[in-house]
Amino acid sequence: MGLRDSFEMDDRVAVVTGSGQGIGRAIAWGLADFGCDVVLNARRVDDLEVTAEGVHQRGRRALVVDGDIRDLSETIAQRAIAEFGRLDIWVNNVGGSDDKTTRPLVDTPDEVFRSQLELNLTSAFQGCKAAAARMEHGGAIINISSGAGTRGSPMTGPYAAAKAGMNNMTQTLALELAPDIRVNGVAPGPVVTEAFRDTLADDDDKLAQIAASVPLGRTGTPDDIAGAVVYLASDAASWVTGQLLLVAGGRTHRTVDYEPKADA
Repeated sequence: MGLRDSFEMDDRVAVVTGSGQGIGRAIAWGLADFGCDVVLNARRVDDLEVTAEGVHQRGRRALVVDGDIRDLSETIAQRAIAEFGRLDIWVNNVGGSDDKTTRPLVDTPDEVFRSQLELNLTSAFQGCKAAAARMEHGGAIINISSGAGTRGSPMTGPYAAAKAGMNNMTQTLALELAPDIRVNGVAPGPVVTEAFRDTLADDDDKLAQIAASVPLGRTGTPDDIAGAVVYLASDAASWVTGQLLLVAGGRTHRTVDYEPKADA
């Protein structure tokens, strides 16, 4: 088998959470491009149907499981096995915040901190458990983290803390699940999605400032992240586990400071 062949994943089954739009949609389509059938999850059915249509256009099957990922991982895994008979790849892509306020960490209400952990860390933990229990012939788990989880992150502390926990969880699971299941993380830099624009309040000047801070001269696209996930999911990465791949155009630190902001 040549190196090109090691990227092919014909007839493997992948779960991608948070795949209704943005990075998750690009990941789902990227995996389908390389032969995967894909189980899709997000809260909005209309968005998932668009993603599913893209999977079908790539000649692969799609299964839509809509709903909030929190406490839904077992159901998704069960539906994947019932529909496709196997589970090979699980991508924990859900992330972000239900609370759009930016504030110092010590001013964060307890319930907001707990919510951030549940959405960004606990849901991924549950996904890893559900996947590992069903990967009878081995597989790959990829956790979508953030550069915020590798450094101090003023005004977005709960999110950063959750992603830091995800990074350690990735390393721990990689050791515990080896040699059969590989576990890696991808940390996107500034990728322009709807959610990212919302965070910046559609401030084009700030977006240009961020782009100028990236050594490779531009902000990222969802496909940039999808390419990294395809690699880590494939046999091309068969000797890679416990790693966090920073996909950020060479940018290693935040260059734009967030100001305190109330939820609109």
